[in-house]
Amino acid sequence: MPDQTNPHPGASQPPPPHNPFDFAQPAQPSRLRVVVADDNPVVRAGLTALLSGREDITVVAEAADGREAYEAAQQHHPDVVLLDVRMPGVDGISALPYLVRIAPVVMLTYSRESEIVQEALRRGAGGYLVHGEFTAGQLVDAVRDIKQGRAHFTPTAAGALLAQLRQGQGPGPGGSALPDGLGQADANAYGNSASGWPHNQTQLAAQPAGMTLPHVPTPPTSPENLSQVQPDVGQSSSGWTSGRPAAPDRSRFQLSTREAEIMDLIASGMNNQQIAATCFISEKTVKNHINRIFAKLHSTSRSEAAAKWLGTAPGSHRGLG
Repeated sequence: MPDQTNPHPGASQPPPPHNPFDFAQPAQPSRLRVVVADDNPVVRAGLTALLSGREDITVVAEAADGREAYEAAQQHHPDVVLLDVRMPGVDGISALPYLVRIAPVVMLTYSRESEIVQEALRRGAGGYLVHGEFTAGQLVDAVRDIKQGRAHFTPTAAGALLAQLRQGQGPGPGGSALPDGLGQADANAYGNSASGWPHNQTQLAAQPAGMTLPHVPTPPTSPENLSQVQPDVGQSSSGWTSGRPAAPDRSRFQLSTREAEIMDLIASGMNNQQIAATCFISEKTVKNHINRIFAKLHSTSRSEAAAKWLGTAPGSHRGLG
C-alpha cells in the first residue's frame, strides 16, 4: 500500500515554518573567578561561602599567605584577588606588586593604619576594605566593580587617602614608615639580594615575565616579625600602644572559642544565615550564640559589639563600657 503521508518519497521536505517566538537563548555570562588570601581559616571559609553563594561569582582557590596567593593566581588566572595584609611567611604588601600583574587586587583586612593603606595603593591595590566597615552586599559589589576598574574603599581607607592628598605627600620614601616586618621581606627577614621581593614598579619591570618566585624561608620568631602581628581567631590588630598598632585585650570578654569565631564573622559583615553556613550550624544556634555574645560584650546591636570587638569603640582599651 503506498505511503499516503508522502506522495513523493524522493522529493525533499520543505523546511518547517518559522516560529516568531522561537528565540535563541542568550549566552550565560562567565562567572567572576576569585582567589581569597587570608591566614585565618575562619575568615577564608566565610568569604568563600559568601562569594560562592552568588550566581556570578566563584572562588577558584584559597591561600594562607602571599606566596600561596601568587601561586594560585598564576595557576587559575582569576578576575579578582582578595588579599589580607598581615600574614605569616609572605605578607600581602610584599606580594601585592606581583599579584597586580595577574589580576586586580582588593585588600580585605583588619589593618587600618593610614601608612599601610597608602602603601597598598602605591603598590597597585584597586581597593581597600577594612573588616567591620562593610556589609556582605557591599563586599560582593566591590568584587564585581573592581573587575570593571571601579575602586572601593571603606571609611577608614578613604580617610587615609584623603589625609594623604591633604598633606600633599605620597606614601613610601619620604612618607610614614610601615610597621616593622611589613612589606620588607627582602630587606629585613630575607637579606638584601637579587632574589628578594621587589618593592616598586622599577624593580618589578626588571623581572622576566615568566618569573618564578624564589624560595622564601620563614622569618625568625620575634614580637616584631610579621608572623606575630596577625593573631589567631578572636584577635585583631586594632588599637594603639606607644604609637604602634596593638591587639585589643579580648580576654575580658570571656568568649568561648565558638563565640569568638562567630564574633569575627559578625565583625566581617556576615548575617546569621551566612554565619550558619560557614560554621555548619543552624541559624537558631547562631542566634543563641549571638545573645550570649551581646550579654558578655554589654552590647545591644551588631555594630556596637563589632566596635568593641575590633577595639574601635570609645574606651575599648580601658575596659567594658
